[in-house]
Amino acid sequence: MAAGERIKIHRPYPYVPFQLWHTDDRMPEWKYRGRTVAPEDIEFIGTLIKEHPGASRRALSVKLCEAWQWKQANGALRDMVCRGLLLMLHRAGQIELPQVRYTPPNPLLRREQPQPMLVDMTPLTGVLGEIRPITLQQVRKTADEPLFNSLMEQHHYLGYEQPVGEHLKYLAWATQTGKSRPIACLAWSSAPRHLGSRDRYIGWSAAARRRNIRFIAYNTRFLILPWVRIPHLASHILGRMTSVLSGDWEQLYEHPVYFAETFIDPDRFRGTCYTPNRSIKEVLGLALTRRFRELLCHAGAAEYG
Repeated sequence: MAAGERIKIHRPYPYVPFQLWHTDDRMPEWKYRGRTVAPEDIEFIGTLIKEHPGASRRALSVKLCEAWQWKQANGALRDMVCRGLLLMLHRAGQIELPQVRYTPPNPLLRREQPQPMLVDMTPLTGVLGEIRPITLQQVRKTADEPLFNSLMEQHHYLGYEQPVGEHLKYLAWATQTGKSRPIACLAWSSAPRHLGSRDRYIGWSAAARRRNIRFIAYNTRFLILPWVRIPHLASHILGRMTSVLSGDWEQLYEHPVYFAETFIDPDRFRGTCYTPNRSIKEVLGLALTRRFRELLCHAGAAEYG
């Protein structure tokens, strides 16, 4: 932590996370989503607003991203993050944004819950060899995505939640007597930015973590459907995931993942299906390549493959 005093500013607005640092005689610096904004940056933003008096808030954020070359790893402008930064500075009185012209409807607020769908709920028991081959199907942006959503909503104790950011959804299918039926669901998303035990285990620097966090996938949901009772099924499915997850991620998002992680609720689950892959105390981790540390700790351009 840099020397200085952390100042909390209370204002009658919705909470926006930020830090203001004031050190000795230097002007205060603002920090937002890992970016430090110096006084000269705020002056630049003010000039940008004056030079484009008819621009909307969205247009200003795009212009600022272009001026700063503030982009995501895939080359897209960090437009939404930039809008958050501008709003923070506006609420703190550092800049004056134009009036809001249009508030688009939030689809997450109006999103309908997944509807129940008919599936074969006949009890499935026996041994693993009797239901092979088990097929893992990535269903994000496919016709079977509603089935995944429905099964999660109906049978997972946390229900279904629409992910944000990069994410994949999988259905596991079993074949028995020539008929395929879904037996499990898995959801993967972008990993949390800060996770002490994981970060210590990987051993990466703050700069490497900021750049390479996108190469970690987080297992947000794992559901074996309640009428399925096959010993060692969960461990088998997780093992199969190691061979497909990175390639599927790269196909959709144009970059691989090198490490996977999850959490368990110890009051509800023992997490035994993860035990062979357990690498981090309190966090369950799975290396998808032996070179995961080398690839994740490299602060420069990450090597794919």
